[in-house]
Amino acid sequence: QVHLVESGGGLVQAGGWLRLSCAPSESIYNFNTMSWYRQAPGKERELVAMIAVPGGRTEYADSVAGRFFILRQNAENTVDLQMNSLKPEDTGVYFCQATKLRQVTWGQGTQVTVSS
Repeated sequence: QVHLVESGGGLVQAGGWLRLSCAPSESIYNFNTMSWYRQAPGKERELVAMIAVPGGRTEYADSVAGRFFILRQNAENTVDLQMNSLKPEDTGVYFCQATKLRQVTWGQGTQVTVSS
């Protein structure tokens, strides 16, 4: 069915930045929401940022508010996560999620490692 491909993960020093992209197999505007989650080893997967695709409303976890920004890239048909002022505690596997009515699709994840 729907496939999500994440890119942009990597290794960065604390204080640096990364930009993640989520590319679905169909138009981003086919989805109600697209989100970024992350999971650190031994921890529960947590919501980082969400965007309601049709109208552009966004929500952020308290831990990333003011540093991370989720945005639609219409020309590229992606939803990106701009991550600024990265901290070691931001380290984890980042997953893209897309919802469409009752359908929920997850990407395979991309590793983000922030060194101190």
